Amino acid sequence: MSTGFASAQSAVFILQSVSITGILALGVTATLVVGGFDLSIGAVATTAMMASAYVMVVLRGDAVSATLACLAIGVIVGLLNGFLIVYMRVPDLLATLGMMFLLVGLQRIPTEGRSIATGMTLPDGSVATGKFSPGFLALGRHRFDLVVPDLLPVSVVVLLTLAVLIWFFLEYTRFGRLMYAVGSNARAAQLAGTPVNAYRIGAYVISGVFASIGGVMLAARLGRGDIASGNNLLLDSVAAALIGYAVLGASKPNAFGTAIGSLFVGVLLQGLTMMNAPYYTQDFVKGAVLVIALVFTFALSKTGKR
Repeated sequence: MSTGFASAQSAVFILQSVSITGILALGVTATLVVGGFDLSIGAVATTAMMASAYVMVVLRGDAVSATLACLAIGVIVGLLNGFLIVYMRVPDLLATLGMMFLLVGLQRIPTEGRSIATGMTLPDGSVATGKFSPGFLALGRHRFDLVVPDLLPVSVVVLLTLAVLIWFFLEYTRFGRLMYAVGSNARAAQLAGTPVNAYRIGAYVISGVFASIGGVMLAARLGRGDIASGNNLLLDSVAAALIGYAVLGASKPNAFGTAIGSLFVGVLLQGLTMMNAPYYTQDFVKGAVLVIALVFTFALSKTGKR
């Protein structure tokens, strides 16, 4: 209905808009596979974004050290979530919800709740003299030539690469199949000799690392540590992962479905924007689509089986 929607530029814009949420959604998928759920992904991504900005702008570090710090944050948060859930017996929703609140507060302490940018005034009165390195910013802003110049963003390439890797890992490796076994019947998997606790913790580490990668990409795109930029990451990522249940009638968490779910959310939002739909209706439309997808996935599929 909208002029210009069916174009290469529009398709790339949609892919770029969902690249970060898609990466986070793939991490959520790993926890869903083992029968868990991670509500801390949005906070992990925002914390990684703030950490990368802090390392380069305040500590004057380079892109490599900033990226490694972000990945370390993802691993540590994943291990903490896994420890709370597996060994402390805290329900996954409560453990990751508590971690989300902890990270939201933690990421604001170093700058007293302010965003991080070159030339900002620090709490001690000094001025931050560091800056984002060009190589780091290229992760979020560089575009590759494809048919036409400057068409394909790096973030889209990262999303597609991670989607293929996690899809292959879950579907075609022994470890991925055992993760599905743990999520399907943890007791049976344990009796068969599977280290259930290790696989459950590993799933949360994967989720944390993917969220950190999303945070790095977001920082590289914005060129600053924006304290409020990750507000919608959790909802969009969870929507994409859950819509993935309905793709091709899978009725289970799967990386391919998550990727399609991310794309579907992006097409939906881009279409609403191009049709001049009010911004405050977008969350309602996303929620309605999610509910309908879940009804088709579970209620109708079970009726058909009976």
